[in-house]
Amino acid sequence: MLTSPTLRSQVDTLWNKFWSGGVSNPLDSIEQMSFLIFLKRLEDMENQRMASAKRKEEAYVSLYAKNIPEALSLVAEPAEEFDYSNKLRWTYWSQLPGEEMLTHVRDVVFPFLRNLGGSEGGYFQFMKDATFIIDKPSLLQEAVRIIDEMHISDQNADVQGDLYEYLLGELATAGKNGQFRTPRHIIKMMVELLDPDLNDRICDPSCGTAGFLVSSYEYLLEKYTSPELLVKDAEGHTTNRIGDKLSPKAVQFIREHALSGYDFDRRMVRIAAMNLMLHGIEAPNIFRTDTLSKQFNEADKFSIILANPPFKGSIDNTDVNPRFALKTRKTELLFIELIYDLLITGGRAAVIVPDGVLFSSSNAHQAARKIMVDDCQLEAVISMPSGVFKPYAGVSTAILLFTKGGETRDIWFYDMQNDGFSLDDKRTPLGHSGDIPDIIAQYRKWRFSGKGFTDRKAKAFVVPKAEIVANKYDLSISRYKEEEYMAVEYEKPSVILERIKGLEKEISELLEG
Repeated sequence: MLTSPTLRSQVDTLWNKFWSGGVSNPLDSIEQMSFLIFLKRLEDMENQRMASAKRKEEAYVSLYAKNIPEALSLVAEPAEEFDYSNKLRWTYWSQLPGEEMLTHVRDVVFPFLRNLGGSEGGYFQFMKDATFIIDKPSLLQEAVRIIDEMHISDQNADVQGDLYEYLLGELATAGKNGQFRTPRHIIKMMVELLDPDLNDRICDPSCGTAGFLVSSYEYLLEKYTSPELLVKDAEGHTTNRIGDKLSPKAVQFIREHALSGYDFDRRMVRIAAMNLMLHGIEAPNIFRTDTLSKQFNEADKFSIILANPPFKGSIDNTDVNPRFALKTRKTELLFIELIYDLLITGGRAAVIVPDGVLFSSSNAHQAARKIMVDDCQLEAVISMPSGVFKPYAGVSTAILLFTKGGETRDIWFYDMQNDGFSLDDKRTPLGHSGDIPDIIAQYRKWRFSGKGFTDRKAKAFVVPKAEIVANKYDLSISRYKEEEYMAVEYEKPSVILERIKGLEKEISELLEG
């Protein structure tokens, strides 16, 4: 959580500048901001690498110098003696006058950045088809000035990551095909429920801005940081996750191999990669691909999957991967089978689905639920109120937790009524965490003891598999929860009539007096 009022104000100002500068689409704005932030970070990373090489007395050729031929070919007068290793740097062109800065960035720096695509991994691979759309010198100047004032280079990974998360939080419109950001506190809850550990390979097959992957990374760092080193800010959020208990080998595995994300939207892929980089992962495993299509053939690869797949989406029948047994075009159903395929035996998943997945009676819906109940150990169904995803969407949703393999016996249900925010479009913080701490505590109690939770009038209760199967695999909480009705005693009509007569008499006396 970004707690610095100054940084928050700077991010808000940056958004306003892009809006007033004619870049009104939030995704366009954040993509262009990402480019500029990356150009700033690129020089920081280069300086760090050069300093490291110098300490080790190793030869090092700068990325700027390596790519001079590509940049040189884009200049109108290539014979002119330009020192490109410097003139491609933020510290050079950020000081140019407005018109000159725009021309230099558009015609030299940005093509140079695109030509880095794939050369070093990391964010570079996502730049091949990037487009620079800032066309006003004043907007570029103002954006550069604000980013400079943020002093990103001086911030630690916690602050850099929180800054970008705050930037992403300004996205106020849903994307196409049912895309919208999952609230950070819901992501954090789901990660805590799955409790990832060292050697887990974690995946989000529809990663969007990489919120689940970032939260998983932070969770692992916090889990392996000495308690006395962790710091709680004024709002109760943990910072200074340094992972001091992790070995160098474990750190390398977490940063290079533990986290993988896929998305079909090129802008989301770039934004996700930037998000991970600003949280400390220099070479993120983010891939642009449609995981439901014929081109995607990964399977039995991950031990943990966290996902909020697109709702209400559909895919062309001719492009659906033929490995799917489900005969449907509905993406929310196909993703359930995909997640099952991607998990190793014993792998666990937490996935958000719209309520329709829980109770709809079509063959495809029932078949999707059978995968989780019959082929997996379906552990939990957490029903969430419809306001959780406002202002993006008002649909009611649930979180499903299941393990590939094993046997479903009893399924734990929880009726979340409060997530710590108002359930209207404003989503105002209520000053507490709502039901979330109780959900985590009660789920862990159920998972490790397997006992209790027999009262179906309570928020948390269990239902045996046999009852689920008898109800056509219906997983909606309303099917099984028992409502408690309070008997209300009403006054007899004769008593009410006597009271009315008494009132009439009093009024009459007052009028006569």
